[in-house]
Amino acid sequence: MTSDPDRKPHDAQHEGLSPACEAAPVVLLVEDDGLLLMEAADTLAEAGFTVLEAPHADQALKVLESRPDVELLMTDVDMPLGSMNGFALARLVSRRWPRIPVLVVSGMGSPGPHDMPPGARFIPKPYAPSALVRTLHDTVRRAA
Repeated sequence: MTSDPDRKPHDAQHEGLSPACEAAPVVLLVEDDGLLLMEAADTLAEAGFTVLEAPHADQALKVLESRPDVELLMTDVDMPLGSMNGFALARLVSRRWPRIPVLVVSGMGSPGPHDMPPGARFIPKPYAPSALVRTLHDTVRRAA
């Protein structure tokens, strides 16, 4: 299942956010499963993130090239469409856009010692939405 290409990015500006969070952090979410993409995007939008979506790595690279405001990349590992998996995307983004922190998610087990770039974080699927939100907020704070 793939994401609806016409689906607009989530833009979550919630009342009551602290001043530090008023400018919603922009997250690029890369997930080939349309349902998981929507669920994760909704969770992050409700938590105050602006979410950009891509169904595979090639589309994610196009988004990164056109959106200098992306503050975090969250990518699935196994993506049959596109020219690379999430590990390769994570390594490429870390080299090309070193200021963007990377979060890798997968239901296929833990990464090997050379799969992820230095500083990247990993969350196994299935993940609790609250744990995902905490990890993303922490990752954005550390990168600031």
